[in-house]
Amino acid sequence: MLHSESGHVDNTIDELYRDYRKLAFSIAYRMLGVVYDAEDAVQDLFADMVGRDLSEVRHMKAYIAKWMTNRCINVLQSPRRTRENYIGEWLPEPLIESADQPDQAAERADSLSYAYLVMLERLTPTERAVFLLREVFEYEYEEISDIVGKSAPNCRKIMSRAKEHARKPYPSVEDADARNALVTKFVSAFQHYDVEALLALLSEDTELIMDGGSHPRSAKRPIVGRSRVVTLLTSPKAFRAMRFSWQVSFTSVNGEMNMVYCDQGVVKAVCCCELTAEQDRISNVYIILNPDKLDHISL
Repeated sequence: MLHSESGHVDNTIDELYRDYRKLAFSIAYRMLGVVYDAEDAVQDLFADMVGRDLSEVRHMKAYIAKWMTNRCINVLQSPRRTRENYIGEWLPEPLIESADQPDQAAERADSLSYAYLVMLERLTPTERAVFLLREVFEYEYEEISDIVGKSAPNCRKIMSRAKEHARKPYPSVEDADARNALVTKFVSAFQHYDVEALLALLSEDTELIMDGGSHPRSAKRPIVGRSRVVTLLTSPKAFRAMRFSWQVSFTSVNGEMNMVYCDQGVVKAVCCCELTAEQDRISNVYIILNPDKLDHISL
């Protein structure tokens, strides 16, 4: 509920909030990769509208997209967002579907997948903005030009550069049945130290990336290659809590079935899998252990 300075509810802003909150969050979360930061950006957007004369805003959707995009670019470019001092690999925060989170069904589901968010991290803030506005929200280059404050030809060049920087092929829409079968087999093989099963499930160039922040048992660099990944996954000393202490559940994470590990109701880890283009093996495994990136999740 948004209020004006006098303390009265601004009905117009409340209506805009109901109508456009999902769009604003969709842009902010994909841009920032942090749930709380995205929610803060949404609140800031509509709080900024209170008391403003919006009568001359002819296209509210474009107005909100422009405000939110530029706000996120500024956040990503600010000194507090620099990650030079971050311990280990930085991964986006996972988004668990719940009644408290906006429904993302209106947007392309593949652009919400965890693998897609990881891919976006390869882009500069401006590249990410142009890429998302064009690929996900399907804006024309003239519209993108107005949003990011660059010419349409320049936006086309930025889009081309973004595609070069992004890993190809881009994460695609996965067959749910194929995914569920592979993920289920992966968890079983992981739980039982089944080397042969893991070798059969993982692609040759599999990467395992862990984001644990200061977590003492988190790999600080990506583990690259099937044999190295399997060696770590089947190590008697690694992941003991995930195997023996925490309860695992198959949960919709970023619109796809992934694994959430809990201890007495507290989320301790989220494990997301990315499939190969052929959807016959697992190409990447992402494990988020940093408690700061999990404390927004309630199951």
